[in-house]
Amino acid sequence: MKIWVPSKAAADVLCDLPEVECAVYDGTEPVPEGAERVEVWIPPLTPVAGLPDLLARMTGLRLLQTVTAGVDAYRPHLAEGVTLCNARGVHDAGTAEWAVGAMIAVLREFPGFVHAQRKGEWTYHHTGVLADSTVLIVGYGSIGEALERRLDGFEVDVVRVARTARPGVHGMDELPALLPAADVVVLLVPSTPETAGMVDAGFLAAMKDGAVLVNAARGSVVDTAALVAELGGGRILAALDVTDPEPLPEGHPLWSAPGVLITPHVAGSSPASVRRTLKLLRSQLLRYLAGEPLKNVITGSY
Repeated sequence: MKIWVPSKAAADVLCDLPEVECAVYDGTEPVPEGAERVEVWIPPLTPVAGLPDLLARMTGLRLLQTVTAGVDAYRPHLAEGVTLCNARGVHDAGTAEWAVGAMIAVLREFPGFVHAQRKGEWTYHHTGVLADSTVLIVGYGSIGEALERRLDGFEVDVVRVARTARPGVHGMDELPALLPAADVVVLLVPSTPETAGMVDAGFLAAMKDGAVLVNAARGSVVDTAALVAELGGGRILAALDVTDPEPLPEGHPLWSAPGVLITPHVAGSSPASVRRTLKLLRSQLLRYLAGEPLKNVITGSY
């Protein structure tokens, strides 16, 4: 069985399996020969160029296992009969940790103090604080659960919102009524047609003065122009690990908008994520070879 893997580390944990032939394709080198014979493909973290044409050539593909939770780049281009699985869970720890760190950094004004440090200035003043805040998690799945566990002890109230309401979790239809009371709004929704641009001017206007928008989802979830306009007024703050466009080009107004902390899509990029990804890949391949049910199968829009 021929499989493409995104790294030597992935090859090392998979290619000792019986009847498995590995080829490393990280998306930066030319496409290996024999695309039509690939039965399992584990793409690299960033979708490769020419993806639709490449998938059209992979006529023998039966399983596409991503190393990301998001699958929006692949779903529209897969042929019938190809099973699509994501890496739900492997980036939970890193992303949740980033979200906590980001909200604290913005509220306690760490970026400003770092700037003052570089100038040798002692800029004493009171800052915001996370304690006694209401944290609204929009897109409460496995990452949201991991985030709530890490918030335990910070003396905050957590409000949960998901696509489908369930005990203790509000539905998306309730979001407009919940926004005005939130001190921190954390976006963890998947990238789908329904979530594209959901954080628009109306959404931002409904946030309370001084609230922090934390985007650890996808850049497409936020209307960038509306966010730049709202930040320009100084009424809200933001911490962004993802942007639209991405990478954010030099000179883009979001770079210099007041009250925003930007990191280059690194929330899930950690040794913990790598370890958990490799563990998932091996368990999935063992299941696949044994004909057992796979984990994280995408059956609907997400």
